Amino acid sequence: MTPESSPVTSTGDWLDRYAGSLLGVFGRPQTVLTRGEGCYVEDADGKRYLDLLAGIAVNTLGHGHPALVEAISAQAARLMHVSNFFTSPPQVELAELLLELAEAPSGSAVFFANSGTEAIEGAIKLTRRTGRSQIIAAENAFHGRSTGALALTWKPAYREPFAPLIPDIVHVPYNDEDALRRAVQEAGTNLAAVILEPIQGEAGIIPGETAYLALARELTSAAGALLVFDEIQTGVGRTGAWFAFQHHGVVPDAMTLAKGLAGGVPIGALVTFGAEVTALLTHGQHGSTFGGNPLACAAGLATLRTVQAQGLVEHALAMGEHLASAVDGLAHPLIAGVRGRGLLRAIVLTQPVAATVAARALAAGFIVNPVAPEAIRLAPPLIITRAELDSFVAALPSLLAGLAPDPGGGA
Repeated sequence: MTPESSPVTSTGDWLDRYAGSLLGVFGRPQTVLTRGEGCYVEDADGKRYLDLLAGIAVNTLGHGHPALVEAISAQAARLMHVSNFFTSPPQVELAELLLELAEAPSGSAVFFANSGTEAIEGAIKLTRRTGRSQIIAAENAFHGRSTGALALTWKPAYREPFAPLIPDIVHVPYNDEDALRRAVQEAGTNLAAVILEPIQGEAGIIPGETAYLALARELTSAAGALLVFDEIQTGVGRTGAWFAFQHHGVVPDAMTLAKGLAGGVPIGALVTFGAEVTALLTHGQHGSTFGGNPLACAAGLATLRTVQAQGLVEHALAMGEHLASAVDGLAHPLIAGVRGRGLLRAIVLTQPVAATVAARALAAGFIVNPVAPEAIRLAPPLIITRAELDSFVAALPSLLAGLAPDPGGGA
């Protein structure tokens, strides 16, 4: 019997077929999602979930947003792909809007890719055009899994199976000003760039301190090196500013974007700030067949324009503050606090039980992510309402029941 004619109706059936046909790099999926609307998704068995992860900070406008559906449908009917031999109005308009929102100076530019990893690869090539090779990244950073991006990523379990990776990558403790100064001094005239996340995502939503990011700017400028911010998870209004660097007033030489940029359609971008940095990559030195295709760029335009029109940057800031205050108000012994900005948050736990809490949440109809043993990541659609967030906060005590330490020190 062919897959097309197989009578598949349940989540279990789909997961069995998944195991028999897809490479097992992700393990067994938690469930099989079949449709979504607003901030909710539904699985193959008809169970409904409040999506508090948004495809890992991707579904900026939630699921099935009319503006995004209309833009994608109209562009698909008009023109879907042209290659990099040509351009299209959506590509030009999206680049112009990104530069406007980033308040980028004259001479700045955008290169479109298909993912965050590809945007990072473009940034690495940009740094090599300085004539230097050493890049300083942060411990616990995550920048992607292609071999170039993987060299910047910290987690040894990701890197070691694929060694040797590109050389001259140095990792320093995040938010450690002295360590950053030493690394820059030791690199000397071979320092090409410092690449940092304004908020470390996979590390457990660790915000960068303004003084630390400002020091990175000061040191790279003095060394004639580049400062690159990885805004793949933090960009597009998620933190309550269009880009997280805007909270700090620290302007990079380049930034990378992806995830929420097109509301669920794959896209990535490298943005260069100023004519001097833009001029580092010249004709023929980088490219992508699918990068900047009309469909993805039309989705990106619809996403950004809807965020603008609906005031979702400000909404993200307000909802993030409400969420943090509501969780703190529980005064639960297992909750140490809430980290992050806007709608990129981590509920920090006093015990390493995040995986258990996330599994309980899924069973109760909430999608969250145990990003670290003691941290639950929340990155919901920017359209999420106060009532929807409150429904999760109200459920938290039951999700934590029996896991808090007892007075005798047991778990």
